[in-house]
Amino acid sequence: MSLHADLLKQAHHLATNERRRSSQASLRRAVSSAYYALFYRLVDEATRMMISRCNCDALREHFSRAFRHSDMKDVCKSFTSKQAPKKLIRAFEGLSLQPQLVAIARAFVDLQEARHQADCNTYRPIKRQEAIHLGELASKALNDRGTIHKTPQADAFLAVLLVVNRIQG
Repeated sequence: MSLHADLLKQAHHLATNERRRSSQASLRRAVSSAYYALFYRLVDEATRMMISRCNCDALREHFSRAFRHSDMKDVCKSFTSKQAPKKLIRAFEGLSLQPQLVAIARAFVDLQEARHQADCNTYRPIKRQEAIHLGELASKALNDRGTIHKTPQADAFLAVLLVVNRIQG
């Protein structure tokens, strides 16, 4: 099983395994696992797309460390407007963004914010239903990712996750 699938499974387990009242530690880890499931899937797909001619896991591993959470969130925010980011308008030739791509970008932003809240705002309790919902959000984003795999818009999205600050325009 892949890392992102394991993390999604872990998120569900942590959110639902305690019969009565789930511990805050379990629920907070569930939220974090849901976010990382999507994060690692996007990074894995981006590095596989960029380094596709050989079985170079070591090289992909080095590239994967170059992805920054804050840059990825900024990219995703720009994709939630249903229009291509200004730096990419010419590449998208005026086409509206695929709805699944917009949903993935929105899910990434929401999951990253939820992870920050779960990690840093310990005075705000996480509810079991909230953790379950965030796991379902990650699962839907992962499924949506599969439906637009290797489309030009999806490929551009994956590449921009890494090079957003290097694009001129």
